[in-house]
This record gives sequence, C-alpha cells and structure tokens, in this order.
Amino acid sequence: MISKQTIDKIFSTIRVEEIVGEYVQLKRAGSNYKGLSPFHDEKTPSFVVSASKQIWKDFSTGKGGTAISFLMEIENFTYPEALRHAAKKYGIEIEEDQREISEEAKNAQTEKDLLYKIHEVANTYFQEILWDDQEGRSIGLSYFKERELRDDIIKKFQLGYSPEKKNAFTAYALEKGYNKEILEKSGLSIFPENTPAGVDRFRERVIFPIHSFSGRVLGFGARILKNNVKTAKYLNSPETEIYHKSNVLYGLNQSKQAISRKNACLLVEGYMDVISLHMSGIENVVASSGTSLTTEQIKLIKRLTENVTILFDGDNAGIKASFRSIDMLLTEGMNIRVLLFPDGDDPDSFARKHPQEYVEKYIENEAMDFIDFKAEILLRDIGNDPIKKAEAIRDIVKSVSFVQNALKREVYLKEVSNKFGLSEQSLFNELDVQKQITQNQTHHVQQQKEKAAPKMEIVPLDKEKEDPFLYDVLFMENKLVDHMLMFGDIILKRKNEQNEEYEITVIEEILHHFEEEQYTFLVRENEIIINQVREGIQKDELRSGNFFVSFMDEEITTKVVDALIPLDELENWASRNIYPPNYGDKLADQIQGDVLLHKYRYIDYLIRETAKELDQYSSTDEVKYYELIKKITLLKQASIRLSNIIEYSPIKGIYVDRKR
Repeated sequence: MISKQTIDKIFSTIRVEEIVGEYVQLKRAGSNYKGLSPFHDEKTPSFVVSASKQIWKDFSTGKGGTAISFLMEIENFTYPEALRHAAKKYGIEIEEDQREISEEAKNAQTEKDLLYKIHEVANTYFQEILWDDQEGRSIGLSYFKERELRDDIIKKFQLGYSPEKKNAFTAYALEKGYNKEILEKSGLSIFPENTPAGVDRFRERVIFPIHSFSGRVLGFGARILKNNVKTAKYLNSPETEIYHKSNVLYGLNQSKQAISRKNACLLVEGYMDVISLHMSGIENVVASSGTSLTTEQIKLIKRLTENVTILFDGDNAGIKASFRSIDMLLTEGMNIRVLLFPDGDDPDSFARKHPQEYVEKYIENEAMDFIDFKAEILLRDIGNDPIKKAEAIRDIVKSVSFVQNALKREVYLKEVSNKFGLSEQSLFNELDVQKQITQNQTHHVQQQKEKAAPKMEIVPLDKEKEDPFLYDVLFMENKLVDHMLMFGDIILKRKNEQNEEYEITVIEEILHHFEEEQYTFLVRENEIIINQVREGIQKDELRSGNFFVSFMDEEITTKVVDALIPLDELENWASRNIYPPNYGDKLADQIQGDVLLHKYRYIDYLIRETAKELDQYSSTDEVKYYELIKKITLLKQASIRLSNIIEYSPIKGIYVDRKR
C-alpha cells in the first residue's frame, strides 16, 4: 500500500488544472478555468476548475473533487491506481508500506483488475520478444526497420512481436499464475476443444498495443508478415470489459499533449500512419484504427480541440463513405478540413518521403474545407449532367444542416452560393428541407427506442421536499456547514454582553451554536464534518474546506466542492463589466443572521415534531401530555422572540422592512 508520506507528497505536487487539462479543453474564466463536461453531452460549458483551490466541479452532473477523484471518475481508476498514475506523471517515487502490502495482496482482485494486469504482462512480453529474442529480432524488429522506424519510436509506441510457437504467450501467462478463464476473456488466448494447451491469438504477428487516454493497455492490434497465409492482414483484440473499439483512438495517449498545444488534430486511418507522422515530428495525430468513426471517438478529440483535419489516401475507394464521418463531426460542433494525398500515397508513405516542414506545409496549404472537398469528389465524374449536379449540391447542403451553430451555417451556405452561383434563398429553403428530414429520422429512431424501453415509473419526491419544515431546517443546516467549509478560519470581531470586543473564528462560532442548541444533525455528511472539526479543535487545528477536499468519501467530497465552487462561478461577470457583491463580503452579518435563522427554523421543526407526540399521550398519560403542551408553548415563545430579532414575518413568509 502507498505510504501516507507519498500520498501527501502527491497531493501537494499535482496540479488539478494540468491533469484535467489533458482530458478537457480548458479556457481561462476569471480566476478559474471552464470547459465542456467530459461526463455529459453539452453545448455550453458547465465544468469549472479552480486552480487556487485545486478542485473541479461539473455542474451538469453534480460531480466534483480533486485531481485524484477526477482520474478515478474519468478513467475508472481505483484510488491507488489514480495515485500511481499521478505520481508517474510528476516523477514522484512511490514508497510502499511493506507491512500493508502483504495484507493488500491477500485481497481478491476483480476481473477488471486482472484484465488490465494481463494486458500489462502481455505488452511487456511482446516487447521483450521483439528486442531480446532471436526470432523477434530477425522477423519483428527487421520488419519495423524495413518501415524505417527508429528505435525511440518503436519504444515510444511499445511495439512488439508474438512468436511463431502457437501457445508461447499462453504458456508463459499460465506459468505466471493467470488462469485460462482470464486469458480467454482478455482475447489473448483461445482454447479450442482439441487444443487444451491453448493458442495465442496474435502468434507470428507484429504487435501494436492500444492504450487508453491515460496510457493503460486495453487491447492489441497485430499485423501478419507472411503474404501466403489465408488470414486477415490485421487482427484486433475482441471486445472485452476494458476494450471497446468504438471508445478508443489509436495514438491518443502519445498525441494528446501535442493536440492540446496546437489546438488541432489530424485524423488518419491506420497505426503506421500515426507512427510515421510522429517519427517525422508531427505528433498531433490519431487513428480510428480501421473502424468507422464514432460519436464517442469524436468526443475524445473534442476534449482537446474542436479543429480536425482528416487525412485520406489519394486512391482510397472508401472516400465517399467518409461523408458520414464529416456529418458526425459537424454534428458534434467540430471545425473540419480534409486533405487528399497524391495518388499512390498515404500519410505513412508521404511522411517517410518528405521532411517535417514540407509535410506540415503541405497539410496546411492543401487541406480543404468540407464543402470544397465534397464538391471535388461529387462533381468529379458527373460532367454537365444538371440532375447529378443538383444531387451533389443537395448532398453538400445536407452536411451544412448538421452544423449546430446558426452563424456558421449561414457562412457555409454563402460559400456554397458563391461556389455554384445559386441564390442564398434557394439554398436556405433546401437547408430547411434537409433539417426537417434529419429531425424526422431522429424522431423516428427516438420513438423506436421509447417503444422498446420500459415505461418510466413516477418517483415520489424526496422526503425533505414533501415536508416544508424539514426542508427549511435542512437548508439552513447545510448553509451553516458550507460557511464553515468556505470561511472556517476567518476571524470575526464580536462583542460580549459587557460590550467587550473579542475575536472568534467562523468555525468556532457556528460550532458553539450547534453545541449550545444540543443540535442533532439531520444530514450524515454534516455530522461527519462536524465531528472532524471538533477533533481538529482538540488538536489545536482548524479544519475547513481544504482539509476535507481529499477525503475519500464521495459524498463528503461532493458536498465540500459544492461549498467551495458555488454556481455563481460558472459566470465570468467581470468580462461583461458586471461586478456583483462577492459571496462572503459581509461575512460577520451573514453568519450572525444565518445562525439566528437556523435557530428559528429548527424551533419550528421541533414544534411540529412535538405536536406529533400529543396524540399518543392525550388519553394515556396526562402528565406527559401537559409536559408536551408546555414544551410547545415555550418553543412558540422562543420562535416569536427570534422572529422579532431577525425581523421575519412567519405569516407573510418574508422579511419585513428593516428599520436600519
């Protein structure tokens, strides 16, 4: 287990804006950063990162926390995995508590953990065979050298080789203690009935490991080197619990920093296209790995940039099929350019033929917007046929209909109008037709889904929302705890009954209020926080928001982040020359008023709860009954006194006009 000293060092070193920035395109907004939620499909940014507080908040889903909790959420890491990933990124050496490791080793591993581990083992094995085994060097390494790959590039992409022996890796993994079931579920091994010893799926192939965004090996692509074998040239891992090819882009882990830095992504088809471009110095490139581009893959790119250039082989017969990818990219709000390489070239061969500067300039100068690209392809062979020309223009307008931004749509239509000499009105009419067709298709698909889905049941309101008395006291309880988290160590100046000045922290004043009332907390998270605060005071330390941020209790972390990043921080008012009062500007008055209002709400709640008991004792215990009547009377008197102090009208339900 990772030592506490190492965990403290990790938390003190890592930067939430840097870790989140690898997954989300962040833009400065006042003192914070903002971006689109990586957990929820949205058009308007609702994801906030506070560099000063080292926390993040996703207002669209309600999630929030530290850099470590972000890694756990987005990568499905366990807590130790997230810590190890962050430590590796920042070059922090992990110190282990040796006594606890043996205990940890006794815990049963989950199937997903084992799948990740067996892929790590396989990745290391394939690389060792490539570099250290005679067969690996003479066949696998020789192939990569023929493709002119440098050693550093081979190691950067962790390329490997699986030997000819049909169960070489399977036997190796079994000897390491992995069972047949996990080998079969990983897709690395196959166990036919007539071959109980198993067969390696990727035998006699060079290996291309497929990494997650953070660098974990999820699966493999493998290329056969023999030409006379009747089998697929490329073979990929099957779908597993950790590998879903529609959710992965090859090379994204190695390219994400360059994509973010250049604010542009090159999209290619194959593994070697990515690798060759990297070798030439062009690193902002990913591949869809032979699969049709998916919405999930586009969203991975959109975390880093909205600018995509698609690179196609010059003689690619499937170019027209790529039109679907263009429409999908436009739907997701991407800015698209397309490049066709000269006949006989693909990104791999072109990058190997020319120096980096030439390739970069060629991409920059020759890439077209999607309108010119589609026009070139669609009009290439139609001659002067007016019907086919009209169909081609309709196809282009159909793509424009997928553009979500109204201003961009109008600009694109003007471009089509100028290109083909058509009136803008006729194109806008056609755009409306295409949008209607798309909406009808979407509506039909949605109806089919609704028919197949079970009917929704009406879910009752939360108990506290049904009960206004409970809701009011919960609201004020949460508000006071939020004050402690946000402003806990701030010192307030007060006067005692003798009009003598004294100083007290926000934490101490609110805690004194809770203890004076012998208040029973109604929210579990609040009780945990208060107990920690009390413990801190006993140890002569004030535990406010930052102390609780790294608490490994999701509900506590969420509550703390809610307090530290209020909804107002979504808006950058200063950019519009609007300067509203800051939360906490009049803290002393606010704390005093909220403490009194909490007392008032809590008394109302106690009156209602006590009144419920009256019926139980009205005919069975006269003494108890009159005790309860007396208690209610005293509580009502206290309520009236408080309403006068805070100038609140329980009848009108509003604050009355204040005299001061």
